[in-house]
Amino acid sequence: AFFASKVEHESKHCNGKGFQRLGSSAFDRVYTANQNCGHAYPTFLAVLWCAGLLCSQAPAAFAGLMYLFVRQKYFVGYLGERTQSTPGYLFGKRIILFLFLMSMAGILNYYLIFFFGSDFEIHIKTITNAISPLLLIP
Repeated sequence: AFFASKVEHESKHCNGKGFQRLGSSAFDRVYTANQNCGHAYPTFLAVLWCAGLLCSQAPAAFAGLMYLFVRQKYFVGYLGERTQSTPGYLFGKRIILFLFLMSMAGILNYYLIFFFGSDFEIHIKTITNAISPLLLIP
């Protein structure tokens, strides 16, 4: 909602009337940042749910909150110069990778239980709980 309101505000500020695609470079930056964030959310939601369901909910929720904060930083950075958005983009990519690896660990554990009867759920949860604070390191 914050991103959409920024696009609407910039559109009205630049053109003086309703939403139009043609505008200033400031409007183009806001519109592009909004589109980039919108295109990234389906992937984020998929890996967040998979990591929470298949592996561990607490580290997945922590990574999800961090991702929302990072996307906000990306969006605000994109409003300035495009190079200011790079740290937010790279940080978000690292969080998505962490959630994906959590999902893969959960799937691997399921198959280990199914085929060999070995359950490593406690070990996986311990590792993800220990690694999730490392996401705070820029």
